[in-house]
Amino acid sequence: DHVLILAGDHIYKMNYADMVAFHQAHDAAVTVGVIEMAREQAKGFGVVEVDAAGRIVGFEEKPANPKVIPGQPDRCFVSMGIYLFNRQLLEDALIGDAERPESRHDFGRDVIPAAARNVKVVAYNFKDENKKESKYWRDMGTLDAYYEANMDLVQVTPLFNLYDREWPIRTYHEQWPPAKTVFADEATGRVGRAPDSLVSNGCIISGGTVERCVLSPDVRVNSFAEVTDSILMEHVEVGRYAKIQRAIIDKDVVIPRYAKIGYHLEEDRRRFTVTESGVVVVGKGTVVEEPRPAVSLVGT
Repeated sequence: DHVLILAGDHIYKMNYADMVAFHQAHDAAVTVGVIEMAREQAKGFGVVEVDAAGRIVGFEEKPANPKVIPGQPDRCFVSMGIYLFNRQLLEDALIGDAERPESRHDFGRDVIPAAARNVKVVAYNFKDENKKESKYWRDMGTLDAYYEANMDLVQVTPLFNLYDREWPIRTYHEQWPPAKTVFADEATGRVGRAPDSLVSNGCIISGGTVERCVLSPDVRVNSFAEVTDSILMEHVEVGRYAKIQRAIIDKDVVIPRYAKIGYHLEEDRRRFTVTESGVVVVGKGTVVEEPRPAVSLVGT
């Protein structure tokens, strides 16, 4: 019996049956999914050290001087957070880890390194089913990484192919009507459009502009609003003349008319979360106040 353990915040395409076959062919007790990465880039990840036979002999978390792949001085193996265990070994390893007071009870840092001292632990080099020139794997452990992974999808030729009929995406779809755009008054600028965007069912682009965005189901963008380089979750409504750029708007948020998000980061930091790269994050259900109209002093 085997147990496959996966990370829930990673994006990739892998046929796990190939990994199981590799595990059995190498008579391994544990197999760790790894991906090749340039040495400089690997410094930000968990690096796996292997011997010439592919057996894992060490782990390092975000090392300044990562161990390289034998025979490849500029490449490293990075752990993908995919672990295949023989079931009985997993039970024994978890019980043993629970009894160690110094353990952080982390698979990559504690459980697997301890197992590697006593049993055969091997590295499985990721076989990408995405069918692109370079392997695609994204760890979305930060808001910036999540944002960048979504922005990947709106490229003309995205790195990650959602439209591969040989590898369909299995997920739950609520029953919403098709997305639609309405109004095409070029003279006034009241044009509903959404170039270079992913627009889910139930969305209405009503005389506003959406560009390079990902819209979840049941989003409404009203007339003269402008939304660029952003992610809008379910049931978000953007009011007239509002402007949003480089933002993640969580569920059930109403952006009032004339509001601006992403244009003045210091002001945004007082109201919302702003990431290291300057992406503004508006939390679920946040009440966004309507901006006060400017007061003219002319004639006073």
